[in-house]
Order: sequence, then C-alpha cells, then structure tokens
Amino acid sequence: MMELEHFFQCPHCWEQISMILDTTVSSQTYIEDCEVCCNPIQITANFEQNELINFDANSIEQ
Repeated sequence: MMELEHFFQCPHCWEQISMILDTTVSSQTYIEDCEVCCNPIQITANFEQNELINFDANSIEQ
C-alpha cells in the first residue's frame, strides 16, 4: 500500500490538518472528523498512477 500525507484546511474551523490517503484506490469518498473541532468532513480524493489529481474537503451540516 502506498500512502500520502495530505495537508488541507478544515471547512468548519479553518485549521490546517493532515490526512493519510491510500494512493492505490483511484477514487475515494468518505467522511472523517476534523482532528481539531471534531466536525464531520466529506473527503473526496482521486488518484492516477498513485498521484493525487483531485482533493475536496467539504463540510457536512449536522
């Protein structure tokens, strides 16, 4: 498994956080809680040949 640490800004609290992504799965969508404010974030990541080509982190209304 190849992993990539990706840094981004939380859409809720605007703090910079990081996430470890699995580059062997070409299309991923899942929900992860922010490590700072604990609010849910919908993560979408797309890879081609183990390189990140698209990353979105969107807030989820509770």
